[in-house]
Amino acid sequence: MTVALDWLPQAAYFYLLIFARLSAFLMLVPALGEDTIPRNLRLAFALALTLVLYPLLFEYLPAMPGGMEGIVGAVLREVAVGLMLGAITRILVMATQVAGAIVAFQSGLSVAQAADPTQGGIQGAVFGSFLSFLGIALIFATDLHHVTLAAIYDSYMVFDPKAELMLSDAAELAVTTVANAFTIGVQMSAPFIVFGLVFNLGAGILARLMPQLQVFFILMPANILAGLVLFALLLTMMMGWYLTAFENHLAMLRG
Repeated sequence: MTVALDWLPQAAYFYLLIFARLSAFLMLVPALGEDTIPRNLRLAFALALTLVLYPLLFEYLPAMPGGMEGIVGAVLREVAVGLMLGAITRILVMATQVAGAIVAFQSGLSVAQAADPTQGGIQGAVFGSFLSFLGIALIFATDLHHVTLAAIYDSYMVFDPKAELMLSDAAELAVTTVANAFTIGVQMSAPFIVFGLVFNLGAGILARLMPQLQVFFILMPANILAGLVLFALLLTMMMGWYLTAFENHLAMLRG
């Protein structure tokens, strides 16, 4: 009895296509693609998840090309799709940086800087670093990373591997995501914008009434204290707004 192994090259080709998109997506997506997660662990997770998704997705994949050029082109296309989806999702995390910068400015702590582990360790406002790290923790706590994994599967219905690469649609989606990230960041920090306006207006009036007194210097501790108290009171609302926006963004990627 002979066993035919003709199916092995095509199975390996399908597995490689799924792994190309999945690994590129997991390299950039928030929560699952953080630099704090060891690379070997992320690689093993991508390989295992590809094996799980293989029987669900192989029917959506194009037939194996006859030459090496076609195989390389198909793999590069899937890598490009994964990078686009991961980068667009990563852009939404900038909302916490925008909100943190506004909160720090209005609270008088814009000079306080801290390394942000979610942004590769770059320096940023301490409020922004805290909100970014808290957002990643809440994504895992609320099981939104499961929705992220579902978005990978549903991306094959939105970005069909057999169709042409939709670069114009991806560019439009990236621009929309940047605008949404800025809007969400401003909405999260809207109470602090009002607080800063009222506080500085009152301090300005007081400075005009008593020009010999260094009003802004004296009120700086009060500004910081009021900002920290307001931040503690509104933190739940801010992160709830952020998680809702993140879930809606993943739902949009899922089509």
